[in-house]
Amino acid sequence: MLVLSRKPGEEIVIGGTIRVRVLEIVGNKVRLGISAPSDVPVHREEVYRQIQEFAAAESDLINTCQ
Repeated sequence: MLVLSRKPGEEIVIGGTIRVRVLEIVGNKVRLGISAPSDVPVHREEVYRQIQEFAAAESDLINTCQ
């Protein structure tokens, strides 16, 4: 894992097309702005896990019905 330090207003560029900007730091919360191409899904971790769980359950249902 790469660990970087950034100040508000500074950015990290990933793969030349994804930009992550530190917008604000208040206490122990960091607000990030993410710019990515429309074909790159960007989710909070907890939402991503729910999507993965739903996809796995859907796949299990399809396999059970066959």
